Amino acid sequence: MNLKKLTVSALMLALCMVLPFLTGQIPQIGSMLLPMHLPVLLCGFLCGWPYGLAVGFIAPLLRFAMFGMPPIFPTGMAMAFELAAYGAFTGVFYQLLPKKTGMLFVSLILAMAAGRVVWGIAECFLLGLGGFTWAAFVSGAFLNAIPGIILQIVLIPAILIALRKGNLMLDE
Repeated sequence: MNLKKLTVSALMLALCMVLPFLTGQIPQIGSMLLPMHLPVLLCGFLCGWPYGLAVGFIAPLLRFAMFGMPPIFPTGMAMAFELAAYGAFTGVFYQLLPKKTGMLFVSLILAMAAGRVVWGIAECFLLGLGGFTWAAFVSGAFLNAIPGIILQIVLIPAILIALRKGNLMLDE
């Protein structure tokens, strides 16, 4: 089972490297669709919180090392903590809550909210309290990300439901 989780985690990390190329030519679209978030959220659900946390933290740092994007400070560093939180929280909430279809949405939304809070805290530490305002938090965490949030809420549960129907969930 650990080998399967490690393999799926590696696949999710690879997707984190590749998916941003779909939106990379237009950075505004990438920051709206949040392509690296999808594999990290899936990893937390499929492999559990330790794998989701690791993939989430490593993904933006590795992508910067390989391709120079996202810029490491403050974006890449804040993303590392945000994505680590997404991966960890999806795994924890999915493990703790009942395995009903509706709970997929609850786990996902709770994890997304927690990850955005972690991103805001990371930005405060990286930029200082005066350099990161409430307006910047609301704008960056929610307003600019609405298309990506909708994509995540639609796509992640659909993928997980399909994997369940095919008996391909690792922990079920």
